Amino acid sequence: MNLNNSMRVYHRYLGFFLAGIMAVYAISGIILIFRDTDFLKVEKKVEKELKPNLEAEELGKALRIRELKVTGTEGAIVSFEQGTYNKETGIAVYSTKELPLVLNKMTQLHKANTKQPLFFLNILFGLSLFFFVVSSFWMFLPGTDVFKKGLYFAAAGLVIALVLIFIK
Repeated sequence: MNLNNSMRVYHRYLGFFLAGIMAVYAISGIILIFRDTDFLKVEKKVEKELKPNLEAEELGKALRIRELKVTGTEGAIVSFEQGTYNKETGIAVYSTKELPLVLNKMTQLHKANTKQPLFFLNILFGLSLFFFVVSSFWMFLPGTDVFKKGLYFAAAGLVIALVLIFIK
């Protein structure tokens, strides 16, 4: 079997093997675009015991709420947009908006870093996608019209990606 046929076979079967994970990455990537909105998120009530007498900045860090703004104080109860905090008991009752479990797990897979065991899967997937890029040039014989047009499309895709990367 020559190199062209080998690349086509590897490309085909790796493509079939990775079809499911490519779907997961595609869906989670689209969902991550909307991570700063409430798209597909559901509200969840949370009750958390914290240290008493926290200031607004400390409260925001403890609850992992960015830019927490106190909207009012009545006695020991501090109100903020998402809920309340009792300065005497340290009890915070608030609501968060999260993706449903399956979508949340999918996006966590997409965002895995070196501190998580899933990062090996991300590396494997990235290398597999790079193999698809390289092996696609063996799908058609060099010198044919289809191959030449493919090179033009590949160049256009690269230029568009670079332009989009550098536009602010």
